[in-house]
Amino acid sequence: MSTSVSIGPTLIRHEGHTPRERSSCGWRDRLISREDEAQSPAAWAHAVDIDGAKPHYHKRSTELYYVLDGEGTVSLDGKEHAVTKGSLVHIPPGVVHGAKGKMRVLVVGIPDIADDDYYLAEG
Repeated sequence: MSTSVSIGPTLIRHEGHTPRERSSCGWRDRLISREDEAQSPAAWAHAVDIDGAKPHYHKRSTELYYVLDGEGTVSLDGKEHAVTKGSLVHIPPGVVHGAKGKMRVLVVGIPDIADDDYYLAEG
């Protein structure tokens, strides 16, 4: 019996060849993002230069932060956690989070990092 595996479209992106924009967390390079929606990627990925990410949360998206360079802190539901190059942070929906410091972070949003799923934390 033969098993069929469906493989979606592939994407290869290079830093500096993608849209760069100001975001709520700093400056981001959209590696896989809204312009790729038609290809139905499993996740979105942005490389972000953290610049005072205000406490916020998402109702739909899980985020993974992987620190590519630098160091700082990530706040998760009010508790500060030190992070450095090589740190990985898993942020489920509903967790209020923010970041401080000088760091470049690969942010993977599952299923996305859409602006309509960004809610500022009260307080």
